[in-house]
Amino acid sequence: MGDRGMPIIQIQIMEGRSPEKVKSLIQRVTETVAEELDSPKERIRVLVTEVPKTHWGIGGVPASDRQDR
Repeated sequence: MGDRGMPIIQIQIMEGRSPEKVKSLIQRVTETVAEELDSPKERIRVLVTEVPKTHWGIGGVPASDRQDR
């Protein structure tokens, strides 16, 4: 297999999901990347960044100001 480095996956999501959902996301992404890249799970890093709704723009408007959510 050789040394192919350590896969680092960065995910940005809007704030508001439960810690359990984020934990599940990390686990499932790790499993998928391990399978697709034939990489040991121990070498995979998943970074989840939660962005405040005030800092997430949709159509020029912060998500915190949108009425259709």
